[in-house]
Amino acid sequence: MGFKCPPVMRSYKNILDDPNYLEYYDFGKRFLNDPYIIKTVGKSYFEASKSPKRTDIINFLLSLRQSETHYLEIGVRNPEDNFNHIKASNKYGVDPGIEFKSNPVDFRMTSDIFFKKLFKNEVLSNNIKFDVIFIDGLHFAEQVDRDITNALNCIKEDGFIVLHDCNPPTEWHAREISSYCNPVGGYWNGTTWKAFFKWRCNPSVRTCCIDTDWGVGIISRKHEIGRNVEPENQFFEFNIFDNNRKNNLNLVDFETFKRIVVKFESRDNVTKWM
Repeated sequence: MGFKCPPVMRSYKNILDDPNYLEYYDFGKRFLNDPYIIKTVGKSYFEASKSPKRTDIINFLLSLRQSETHYLEIGVRNPEDNFNHIKASNKYGVDPGIEFKSNPVDFRMTSDIFFKKLFKNEVLSNNIKFDVIFIDGLHFAEQVDRDITNALNCIKEDGFIVLHDCNPPTEWHAREISSYCNPVGGYWNGTTWKAFFKWRCNPSVRTCCIDTDWGVGIISRKHEIGRNVEPENQFFEFNIFDNNRKNNLNLVDFETFKRIVVKFESRDNVTKWM
């Protein structure tokens, strides 16, 4: 019996026999050497290497409380990624289970359905108020915006809304469809930044974005973490956003954020006792 070419070798042979081989090779070479591709890959690795992670930030915020804490996570997926490591007296997860089939969460449903049931007193209690609500569900601006609006009706007066993926390094990371994958890699932040930027323009809340872990956005009614900006980028163009990224997101490092919050908490506690 003669030598049988393995499938992979046969596929290479088919490519070499293809009259368009040189054209394919030239296209691939130009693609991999494209400056935008190289920059995007580099920024992906750099962002992925940053610390602290969202878990550390959430646990810091919960640690500010001297009493029983209530935590809600929208978009749990694999609970080992974040949820299981959160230190709260009471914590609840919401996820429809599309990306993680076992889905060991409290409420196996979309966030829209969960909040609708919560407000109608069909799950938990419509009187419950959370210290921290973490939003990491469907990364489309319209959905994130609804999640923020609903969450604001469920947090304590001095509570926090935390969002993941608010600082996409490039326009590729901020694409609308996550399934596109090429040598740039599969990292995806979606259009979460648009929803967060919309609330950055809202004077009714205070906002900032911690410059780590793909951008951890913070929204508060009470804590002076960042004043609103003027809505100059009304069509949410990425390049306009990128040109003034630090101000648009109110980017701060974690240590600066901690100092601001601890200082405000200390002042607030003194005021309570006066």
